[in-house]
Amino acid sequence: MANLPVANSRPAQAPAERGFGATGRRDAWWTEWLSVAVGLLILGLYALWAACQNKNFEWGPYLSPFYSPKFLEIRGFFFPMAIIPLAVVLGFRGTCYYYRKAYYRAFFADPAACAVGEPRKGYCGETQLPWTVQNLHRYFMYLATIALIFLWVDAISSFFWQVPGNTIPSLEIHLGSLIMLANVILLTGYTLGCHSVRHLVGGRLDCFSCHQARADVWGFATKFNIKHQQWAWFSLFSVCFTDLYIRLVAMGVWHDWRIL
Repeated sequence: MANLPVANSRPAQAPAERGFGATGRRDAWWTEWLSVAVGLLILGLYALWAACQNKNFEWGPYLSPFYSPKFLEIRGFFFPMAIIPLAVVLGFRGTCYYYRKAYYRAFFADPAACAVGEPRKGYCGETQLPWTVQNLHRYFMYLATIALIFLWVDAISSFFWQVPGNTIPSLEIHLGSLIMLANVILLTGYTLGCHSVRHLVGGRLDCFSCHQARADVWGFATKFNIKHQQWAWFSLFSVCFTDLYIRLVAMGVWHDWRIL
């Protein structure tokens, strides 16, 4: 049998060995990288800006999720209303497994996409500061769950309006009430799908059939985890949109529609 010619005898190089951004991909891989980076930057900057305003965050029974719960008011300056909720949000989402992937790729290009060259040469994982903070994710989850309870109280309270002359609040449905309800539902879906929640309810079990109740709860949380990325984005947008809606109504820019 005749020897067949070998087209290329050199071993293929990995993208990282060929330099930052090097890839053999033919698709527009950078579109997802760019959209995630822009989305996180815009929503992150808005959240930071809104938390620093200390005004126009409350109107009627509405309370911005960035300022819930209210702790202390000193001469019109609310402290630490926005600081504590924002710290919990940043801690919980910043250490989230999905968001790690998102901002590692978006802001550090680590990597920018699959099979795309990275800027760094070495890898130490999350064993050095500041990356060791990621190990606190489950503790931020506990704090976020407590904050979620307050947000549910705020959402339910948004349906009860104090009418002048009446001692009992009136049950009404406004557009803002529905927005606050949708926001807390999205936040609940994101929280239930958290990997730490799944580990909390179903971790360290070798026999699910021996603990059917915990297995059912784990399965319920897993249903949310399957779409964790979608829950993460929709809930992040809804938090900012809810604050913006309340802010515009409080400023008189937008009229809150009464539906029922």
